[in-house]
Amino acid sequence: MELLIASSSVADAGIGCWDLESGAEQLRYKSCASPPHGLACVGQRFLASSQLREQPSASSGSILYWSWSKVEVKSLPAEPIKPIAANSHGTYIAGGGQSGDIYMWEVASGRLLKKWHAHYRAVTCLVFSQDGSFLISGSEDGCVRIWSLLTVFEECESQRASHLYLHSFTGHTLRITDIVIGYGGVSATIVSASEDRTCKVWSLLKGRLLRNIVFPSVIDAIALDPAEHVFYAGSRDGSIYIAALNAESPSTSSYGMHIIGSLSDHSKAVTCLAYSTGDLLISGSEDGMVRVWDPITHNIVRMFRLAKGPVNNILVVRRPLYLNLGSFSNPHTSSRRHGSQLPPPLDKYVTSADEDVDNKGVIRLPSLYNAPRDASYISHRTIDNHLKELQQQGSSAATEMEVERLKHECNRTLQMVQQWKKMYENLHEFCVNELLDGDQVDGSKRNAV
Repeated sequence: MELLIASSSVADAGIGCWDLESGAEQLRYKSCASPPHGLACVGQRFLASSQLREQPSASSGSILYWSWSKVEVKSLPAEPIKPIAANSHGTYIAGGGQSGDIYMWEVASGRLLKKWHAHYRAVTCLVFSQDGSFLISGSEDGCVRIWSLLTVFEECESQRASHLYLHSFTGHTLRITDIVIGYGGVSATIVSASEDRTCKVWSLLKGRLLRNIVFPSVIDAIALDPAEHVFYAGSRDGSIYIAALNAESPSTSSYGMHIIGSLSDHSKAVTCLAYSTGDLLISGSEDGMVRVWDPITHNIVRMFRLAKGPVNNILVVRRPLYLNLGSFSNPHTSSRRHGSQLPPPLDKYVTSADEDVDNKGVIRLPSLYNAPRDASYISHRTIDNHLKELQQQGSSAATEMEVERLKHECNRTLQMVQQWKKMYENLHEFCVNELLDGDQVDGSKRNAV
């Protein structure tokens, strides 16, 4: 069971949520105007959306959390944030600033773990690799950069490195409009789109360009076929072009080299694309419509209307296990117990782990006993304060609270260990491949001599 979520930059439209199979609208979040790439689903548990006012200023941006029962938490970052992204586990949220800085927050505590200057101009796109080891960013400066989170977070690695990024791709000449990354960890393929009317295919492992494709119009959105044979490119002329990712294609194509077909029904520009696990392509447009395509027959199987304004973002997420059809229409059922649990607001500034930071206001202390394990977003300070109150009252619940606190700490630690282990494995694989490539080049030179 999958949910289709779409957002608009028009506040009256907000965020719409539909059941992808039945087509029934499930939720509508009003007064939410998110920019392109400004919507993310955090660990399949709640939605995060960046917000910008019509007249940007140093304090005009915010990031909103929305639970499935429409409970809201608002954060005020140090500067306006446009693109946001969450890793697959929902432990980190990254945000790209107008200044070119990237911010990395821990979701459970809201703590700002790291801020670094990533680009010379505003960040336009952010995406995590599937395993969470890498963050890929695009900017108005036309540059695409790959960040190893191990290098970014490790102080020793950061100090030794001449620059934080792993790769810097400078092939585009204008603003980056979209970035997608495939499967395969360190061996994944990256596709970037730009206002220069090109999409470029990059190798994460080799750090080099694999293919350059010129399109008839500017591409604002791209989506990968799950088998990674082709990718779809949504253009400003209203067409969705189909381009070969790896295989050779005839140069006689009427669209251009490596472009093998197109889908067309939009009256205005295609602004966003997504692919569902049910082998459906979903597109959003400036005409306010969301279209669901069968990529084999090229037919439209369903249409949704979000707003009169543009559809800026599309997400396809699996329905949380604790939600059923009834809980959407009746928010006082299971969604109230589970979906309303949100983490605290995000910090504005970087703070050390052991610094005594004021609790920034979890709206309520959720029920630790009814919540699913992966939704236990309770800061350590909140739990500790509640535990002290129970101990002072001589309550028998203090012991149970202490056990829950230890479980929470253990689960959080194990999750972090697994993520760091994966990062080390990917970095090791990358270094080994670099050494092997170097040996092959040296061997070729010796043979030539």
